[in-house]
Amino acid sequence: MDHDIEEVAPIVQPTANYMLRTLCDPHEDMFALRAHGPLVRIVGSASTQLRTDYVWQALGYDVVRQILGDHENFTTRPRWSSAESPLDEPIPQDLVGQLSVYDPPEHTRLRGILTPEFTVRRIRRLEPAMRELIDERLDALEAAGPHADVQALFADPVGGGALCELLGIPRDDRTEFIRRVRQNVALSRGFKARAADSAAFNRYLNGLITRQRKDPDEGFIGMIVREHGDEVTDAELRGVFTALILGGVETVAGMIGFGILALLEHPDQRQLLFAGREQADRVVAELLRYLSPVQQPNPRMALKDVVVGGQLIKAGEYVLCSILMANRDEALTTNANVLDANRDSGSHVGFGHGIHYCIGAAVARTLLRMAYQTLWLRFPELRLAVPREEIKLRNAFIDCPDQLPVAW
Repeated sequence: MDHDIEEVAPIVQPTANYMLRTLCDPHEDMFALRAHGPLVRIVGSASTQLRTDYVWQALGYDVVRQILGDHENFTTRPRWSSAESPLDEPIPQDLVGQLSVYDPPEHTRLRGILTPEFTVRRIRRLEPAMRELIDERLDALEAAGPHADVQALFADPVGGGALCELLGIPRDDRTEFIRRVRQNVALSRGFKARAADSAAFNRYLNGLITRQRKDPDEGFIGMIVREHGDEVTDAELRGVFTALILGGVETVAGMIGFGILALLEHPDQRQLLFAGREQADRVVAELLRYLSPVQQPNPRMALKDVVVGGQLIKAGEYVLCSILMANRDEALTTNANVLDANRDSGSHVGFGHGIHYCIGAAVARTLLRMAYQTLWLRFPELRLAVPREEIKLRNAFIDCPDQLPVAW
C-alpha cells in the first residue's frame, strides 16, 4: 500500500441543495463542498441511508477515475447482511442480472454475452430506425408549433423510442411501456404507486421473455436468446433489460433536453455540429462532459484499506463519486466550466469508467448526434420561449428538464 497519507480529510455536512443542479451546471453548494478538497467525508442523508457514521465523497477527476477503475479494491455490490464481505452474499433475486451490482467473474461472463449487441455493426443497423423516429417526432413538434415543448414532444419520446427499438419492444406496446417506466422512476409518486408500476413492468417483461424464448426476433432479447439461450437465465434477462431501460430512458431524454438548452445558449458551439462528422462527435463528447446527467453512479465500498488521493479509505467504508464534478475539474481540462467543443473531451467520465463503463455508450453518442443535427436542420431559428429561470427539473432519479418550451 502507498503510505503517502496526508492529513485526514474533514467531515463536512453538505447543504440540502448540493445535489440539485442549476440546469446545465452543478449547484453552487457543490462547488463549495469541493473547496474542502477532491475527496472529503460527508454526513447527512447519504450516511443515514448507508447506515454509517460518514461516507466519502469524491469530487476531483483523478480520484473519481481511480475509484471507478479499481474493481479489485472497490465493489458496487451493496451490503445486505452482516456478512464480513458483500462478495460473500448472494445477489437478491430482484437484482439478478443488473450488471451495476456485479463483480468479476460473474460480471465478466454476463457482460461478455451482452457486448456483441452493442457493436458498431449493430448500431449501424439501428440508424435507419433512429432516423425515422427522430423525423416522426420533429413532425409532431412542427405540427404543435410555432410554440411547443421540445422536451415532451421530442427529447422524451426519442430517448424512450430509441431504447425500445434497440431492445425489441413491439411498436404497439411502446407508449404504455414508456409511461410505466417513467412513473416507476418519478420520485413525486408514492412508494405504493411506484411498486404497482414496477409489478406491471415486470409482468410485461416476463411475458416478453417467454415469447422470445419460443420465437426469438431480431431485437435485443431475441438475439441473446438465439446466441446464448442456455447461458443466460430468465432472471438475468429480466435484470439486464430492467437496468438498461430504467437507466437509459431518462438519461438519454435528459441529455437531449440539456443538450438543446446548452446549444441554444452557445450558438457558436451549435454551428460545429455541421463542420463534419469528427467535429460533430466532438460536440457530443463535450456536451456529455459538460452536462453529465448521471450525477453519481452506485456507491462503491472499499474491500480493503486503500489510499486514494492521499486519503486512507478503510475496508467497509463507502465512497460516492460525483461524475458531474469530476468532469468539471481543471485536472481533466482547462476552463472546465466552459462549453468548448474544440477541446479534446475524450477522457471524460460521463459514461463511467472501468468495468462498469456504460455498455450502451456508442448507441447513445450516435443517437445524440443525430438528434441534435436533425433538430437544427429542421428548426434553424429555434429559441427558448420562456425565461431560463422558469425551466424546472423533473423530480426523478436522473436529472432531466421537466419541460422545455421553445419557439421558431
